[in-house]
Formats: sequence, C-alpha cells, structure tokens
Amino acid sequence: MSQPTHSSNPTTHYTLPKPLLDLLTQYLQEQVTPAIDIDPTQLAYRWVGGHNGHLAPLAVNLFLSLEDLQGIDVQKAKLVQNTRQFLKGYPANHVLMTGTRGAGKSSLIRALLQAYHSEGLRIIEIARDDLQVLDKIRAAINALPADCTCRYIVYCDDLAFNGQDESYRALKSVLDGALDSEQDKLLVYATSNRRRLLPQMMKDNLDIYNGQTDEVNPYETIDETVSLSDRFGLSLTFHPMDQQTYLQIVQHYLRLEQQKISARIDTDIEMDVDSENLPDKIRMDALRWASERGGRSGRVAYQFSRYWSGKTQLAIEDSKR
Repeated sequence: MSQPTHSSNPTTHYTLPKPLLDLLTQYLQEQVTPAIDIDPTQLAYRWVGGHNGHLAPLAVNLFLSLEDLQGIDVQKAKLVQNTRQFLKGYPANHVLMTGTRGAGKSSLIRALLQAYHSEGLRIIEIARDDLQVLDKIRAAINALPADCTCRYIVYCDDLAFNGQDESYRALKSVLDGALDSEQDKLLVYATSNRRRLLPQMMKDNLDIYNGQTDEVNPYETIDETVSLSDRFGLSLTFHPMDQQTYLQIVQHYLRLEQQKISARIDTDIEMDVDSENLPDKIRMDALRWASERGGRSGRVAYQFSRYWSGKTQLAIEDSKR
C-alpha cells in the first residue's frame, strides 16, 4: 500500500519596493542614535550631528591656566573646590554659571581641564539642542570599566530655553529626577547669560491677576520656569568688572605676550608692562577698546592684549625693513 504523499507549501517571500525600503532605512537612521563609545584617554569630546550624531574627539589647547583668569577669584575658588571633590569621589554638585558676558565662565572650563586632566578630569561638550542624547551619554559613562578613574563633566555653553523648547526636560531628569540621577562619574557644568534658564513672561503674571488663565493652579507654571535652575546645586554669578580689575587683566595678558617676544622688543616701542602701572598709551588704548565694545570684561581684555601685541610685533618687523 503506497504511503500518502505530503506536499509541502513553498515559503512565500515578500519584498518591499525599493523606494519604500529607502524611506524606512532613512527613518530608522534618523530615529536611532548610534552606539556611543568613550575612550578614557581622550581629554575632551564634542557631540556633533544632532540626535543621530556621535562624540567627536577634540584637540584642546591647554595654554590657559586658572592663574590666568583674574577678577573672578571667589567664583573660581568655589568651582575648583567642587571639581576637586568630584575628582576625589566625594559628593559634589552640578554647577550653573550665570551673569555678564565675557566674564570668564567658559574659560574656567578650559582652565579646569588644563589643571586637572592628569587627575582624571574629562570634558564632554554638548549643545543645548542636543540635550536629548544626554541620557545616552550618561549610560556610556556608566558602562566604562569599573577600574576607570576618569570623571566626566558634561559642559553646555550658553544654556537657555524658550517657552516651546522641551529639551530642558532631559536635562532636568539628569540633574535631579531620574532614579539613577545620583552618580559619581558625571556632573553637568553649564553657563548662561540668564539667571533663569526658562523665560518668565510678564503676561503670565497679568493673566493670573486678571483671571485670564485656564489653569486651575497657574502658579505651578511659574514654579516650572524656575525649577530647572534650582536643580543645579551650585550657582555662581559673574558681575561686570570695574576699571581697575580690567586694566590688571590687560596687564597680565600683555606680560604673557611679552614673554614670547621679549627678545625682539624695540626700545622705541612702548610696551613696558613689567612696571606696577600700565604706560599711559596702553592704558588709554585699553580703555578706548573696552568703550567701543560696550563694556569691560576678561574677554575684552584678552582681545585687546592680542590686538596690542600683534600691532607691536608688526611694527618691529616693519622697522627692520
């Protein structure tokens, strides 16, 4: 008796049209962030490429020291103290530096790296618009080997948000809110020209007073605008500097430049910055420089020193012809 023959149904393969596959591939690439790899030997990274970007290694110029930043001694001391606690594995705080532009907020970050990179300090720079990937960066740092002694400061410069920007919620979670927000290998250091990172609108207060708001508890909206700043444990404020401090910084930077060109200084060119006071010519030019730029700051002093030093060296070169 012959056995019944079992016929097997052939497997049917369906292929999506190529244009649809291309669109699907593009969508997945836009939505999925590539794996983040961190090399502890690299001193600094910068996040580039938006949501699906990557950490790009930075070649950092370590010429600027903490001693070069003058006129901000109180802020500098507090920041150094907090950073040293962090590097030793002791409790430390996230830091928000606010205040006048050009006062040295960003320069302090570079100077910290110069001073403490040999003790394991590393910097990851991230833009405000890329804060959604902050949690993935945190996970990559947590995934480093247990014997890795490096500690990372995630640095965000010029941090501020508008009323429609939702990226600040990712930052709030990392600062204080997520179940794993307390960790010993990552701190956030941010700078801003605004004390409150989220805008507080006058119309919001008027709506409350006039009863024109639809919210049951409108004051909670105001609390929301200040809660982000409050999550930074250490807040440092930078104020406009006086004329004497500005001229002292000018003198300091000119001395640094003079060390480079002292062998070529012509006695006919007035650049005697070793004396207690600046020569009148340099002093007047430095004050005029600050006036033309709308104020005195460490940044303006540094820019003037480069202008004056470059002009001096060019004059020396021209005189030899």
